[in-house]
Amino acid sequence: MTAKSSPEISPEKDYVLKSIQSNDIHFIRFWFTDVLGSLKSFAVTPSEIQGAFEEGMGFDGSSIEGFSRIQESDMLAYPDASTFQALPWRPKENGVARMFCDIHTPDGQPFDGDPRYALKRVLKKAEDRGYTMNVGPELEFFYFSNPESTQPLDNGGYFDLTPLDLASDIRRDTVLSLEKMGIPVEYSHHEVAPSQHEIDLRYDDALSMADAVMTYRLVVKEVAMKHGVYATFMPKPISTENGNGMHTHQSLFSADGENIFFDADDPQGYNLSAVAKSYIAGILKYAPEFTAVTNQTVNSYKRLVPGYEAPVYVTWARRNRSALVRVPLYKPGKELATRIEVRSPDPSCNPYLAFAVMLGAGLAGIDEGLELPEEFTANVYSLSPEELAAAGITTLPASLGEAIDRFEASTLMRSILGEHIHSYFVANKREEWAAYRAHVTDWELNRYLSVL
Repeated sequence: MTAKSSPEISPEKDYVLKSIQSNDIHFIRFWFTDVLGSLKSFAVTPSEIQGAFEEGMGFDGSSIEGFSRIQESDMLAYPDASTFQALPWRPKENGVARMFCDIHTPDGQPFDGDPRYALKRVLKKAEDRGYTMNVGPELEFFYFSNPESTQPLDNGGYFDLTPLDLASDIRRDTVLSLEKMGIPVEYSHHEVAPSQHEIDLRYDDALSMADAVMTYRLVVKEVAMKHGVYATFMPKPISTENGNGMHTHQSLFSADGENIFFDADDPQGYNLSAVAKSYIAGILKYAPEFTAVTNQTVNSYKRLVPGYEAPVYVTWARRNRSALVRVPLYKPGKELATRIEVRSPDPSCNPYLAFAVMLGAGLAGIDEGLELPEEFTANVYSLSPEELAAAGITTLPASLGEAIDRFEASTLMRSILGEHIHSYFVANKREEWAAYRAHVTDWELNRYLSVL
């Protein structure tokens, strides 16, 4: 009797198995996210990896936010071999690595509640049209002395070079850790507010970038903890300072590497193709409907107020940073540099869902043949309500409650994310909004208690 041959293994999976052995990896963490974007993980030993590639690893999905009901709790995590990386903050001896996972149901079907799968579905729609989405996010964060206070480590401002014994060393170690994990960094610098920093990732395809954002947020916190401080991506931790944004640069490329957003012969002189203009128009049209996803917390709307460099009004421009959508002009006329920047998202979002809804809105603009409105070059914050109305300028939702109303009513958002994620997200965020509305804040006590 001949021995049963084992299934042929792909080069990527073979690389993982060999790397585990040659690098003394003893634990492989399987990473995935819940609907809200919290990173989840369980550890697997090397002896289980080949079986996990073939059959997945089972876990209880009923304990994960937005996954499944207790009577439908069994889930399978299939590791994506292309995401294998050793964790540089863990010891090299008996090392630890990670792989992102795709979640399936026991019958082998992709799970509708998996945010990674939601993004893959929209990317497939783009691919069917001949498009690949490239993304380059700019994530901002604060370093504080501890998690219980907002005491800054420095009083620096935009691009300031702070003393080496403060945040510069922490930021340096963070960049080095990211690059050790195969995540290229384009810029790192001090931001506008005291102790606020930004590390910009070099653009990549949207799925790889969503994985990178999840890794980035963990690395920033791990390195900060190693230095005895606390890092936070909370959108607006200090009421008198600028908040944390996640400005998201994006473009569509063809299969042969051409930037579909670029047109050197653009009659309006923007160097934007007709596809790019309709894409921007789609973002502008549907931004009020997707804001609940890109800005998903009560605190997110403390950032989206006039006066703190965050967009409030639904406009687009090239140089004007008060606009919701900007077309950067760092390298005018350069094809590869042509992109748009959506300035409203913040780093509390689930990047898989955020990229999905922005891409879905842009594709809808293309499919609907939307025309790009006139560029708005004035400082929109200086206009009166009457002037805004005359210009036809609308606003983003002013609160999580308003954002959820717009999101729940959106047929497009339900179509992009699927019924499972859409309905769970609405229910969860309505509960958050109700809890916030019922909470009596210190501001109210200080303002009213002694006078009413």
